[in-house]
Amino acid sequence: MTKLERIMHVEDDLSIQQVAKIALEAVGGFTVFTCSSGQQALAEYPLITPQLLLLDVMMPGMDGPTTLKKLQQQYDLTKVPAIFMTAKVQDAEIASYKMLGAVAVLVKPFDPMTLSDQIRQIWADFHH
Repeated sequence: MTKLERIMHVEDDLSIQQVAKIALEAVGGFTVFTCSSGQQALAEYPLITPQLLLLDVMMPGMDGPTTLKKLQQQYDLTKVPAIFMTAKVQDAEIASYKMLGAVAVLVKPFDPMTLSDQIRQIWADFHH
C-alpha cells in the first residue's frame, strides 16, 4: 500500500484550516494543501495531485458535495478517497455523501490528536 503523504483540505473557516493543518502535519506527518473554496480546489488539484481529499460540507459559493462532483468530472479520482467533514451528521446525510463518492464522514469538531489516526485508518480501509 502506498504511504499517504499529500492531503488536500478544502475548508472556508480559517481557524479550522489552521487546527487541521497542525493536527495533520505536526501530529500525523502529512503534507497538507489548504484550499479556502471549491473553486480554489478545482484550480489547484492538478498542481497538487493529492492522494486524499478532506472536504468541508458547508461552504459559501460551492459546497463540499458540489466540489467533489466537479473534481470527479474533471479528474480521475478512483484512487483518491474523499472524506467529508461536517457538524451535521445524520444517517441519511452520511448515506447521501457516500453515494456521492465519499469514503467516510468525520464529525466536527474533530479531535486534533486523533484526526491523523482516523484518516490513516480510512486510507488503509480504502486500499483493502
